[in-house]
Amino acid sequence: MSAEGATGDAGSGPGEDPKPRLFYGWYIVATVFVIQTVSCGLIFYNLSIFLKAFVAENGFSVEAVSSATSSFFLAGGIVGLGVGWMMDRYDPRIIMTFGALCAAVALASAGHVTEIWQLYGFYILFGIGNAAVAVIPGTTIVARWFNRQRSRAIAYASTGLSLGGIVFTPISVTMIQNLGLGHAAYWLAMFLVVGTVPITWFFLKSDPASIGLAPDGDAPTFDEHGRVRAPDGVAFGDAIKSRFFIMFTMAYVFSMMSQVGCLAHQFRLVSSRTGDDHIAALAVSMMAAASIAGRLIGGSVLSKVSSKRYLQSVFVLQAISFFLFSISHGVVALLIVSVMFGGTVGNLQMMQPLMIAEAFGLKAYARILSLAQMITTCANAAGPILIGFAYERLGGYHTAYLLITGASIIGITLLTASGPVRALIDKR
Repeated sequence: MSAEGATGDAGSGPGEDPKPRLFYGWYIVATVFVIQTVSCGLIFYNLSIFLKAFVAENGFSVEAVSSATSSFFLAGGIVGLGVGWMMDRYDPRIIMTFGALCAAVALASAGHVTEIWQLYGFYILFGIGNAAVAVIPGTTIVARWFNRQRSRAIAYASTGLSLGGIVFTPISVTMIQNLGLGHAAYWLAMFLVVGTVPITWFFLKSDPASIGLAPDGDAPTFDEHGRVRAPDGVAFGDAIKSRFFIMFTMAYVFSMMSQVGCLAHQFRLVSSRTGDDHIAALAVSMMAAASIAGRLIGGSVLSKVSSKRYLQSVFVLQAISFFLFSISHGVVALLIVSVMFGGTVGNLQMMQPLMIAEAFGLKAYARILSLAQMITTCANAAGPILIGFAYERLGGYHTAYLLITGASIIGITLLTASGPVRALIDKR
């Protein structure tokens, strides 16, 4: 067994209890946390900032950039399906490095986007990079390292998704304002590569079997051929035909479509209603901070309440937040609603991979998650389009946010109808 897998202290004397070393899975959590902080902060949370920059500096309409932003999610969803397949076959460090480099190339080109086809190319490449570096590989790796503490481990690791908004949104806004989109984009691309690629290669390991352990640091069990026993769970074909997978995924289609639409337009909504980009950046940062708090609370609460009941409450809070966005105009009101919305953002992003692991186990986890996220992510593309269309054609952001409030209510209904989370696992 390697030093990383050791559990005792070589210096312990006879009769003394060995001093346990920290399970390497927590180093994996920390590594994924950093990667997701940098990648999400410079990719996902920059979507609303680039929307405003492309409109202000490059002369595109809000509707045109909103439509192009949707190609980010379509590309990411399709590529994410391939990422799930590759995670079971290749070194995840190669996949994540490829994703970081794709996104960095897209970032560096932002200042050169002057035509519609270039705008779509920018977002497609950006989406491919995001799919390969962020949620699917990071969550899959963390889920492999933990069973008993999976909800807490995923909550801690995915907190980086929200911290990225707090750290990098003000940096991106300030750099674009001071340097212009073209020069700022080069620096942001460099930050992305330096903040993700080295740590990926120094610390990331695909699963606990690579250091001779089972999840949670337990001793591995072996099959009749002397090989480490493969993870248990439901087969891919059985999982994707189940009532829970279908209804749960459709619930996420409507709820995440609404969330992504709001995220893509939040910066511009707050800026247009307050007349201040710095207030808008503060609103995005406060939303991200609330997202962190929501994840950490969720990681603790989920040990005491059912995952489905918890997610239902998150869906309801999101619908209320959208309605309040539709009618709020003052600075204080918009900041308060941003915090409410933020409490749902992190939890929705965390709960999908967590509940898929709970429902179907790890046997085909990466493929099941990548299919669910492909469907969800492709549907997410409708969010920015829906809000952009309603803004331009139906009376502004008031009507747009009422539309996504209705979409969220549909998501609540579908989740309620999805049935027991562990139906297939419990039958086995």
